[in-house]
Amino acid sequence: MANKFVGFFNDVKLEMGKVSWSTRDELIGSTIVVIVSLAVLSIFIGVCDALLSSAVNIIMSRV
Repeated sequence: MANKFVGFFNDVKLEMGKVSWSTRDELIGSTIVVIVSLAVLSIFIGVCDALLSSAVNIIMSRV
């Protein structure tokens, strides 16, 4: 049983050596893209929500 654990961790170590890690600049650039995309999407959803809410309120007030 202990040999399986040792073998597993040796395999993990071997595979981690094959991983292509991002550079610091690539990581920072990707993070900025995600944050900006999140902000744009949040603003878009907020505007859509406000417009739809106003439309529903107008429709409900006329009923």
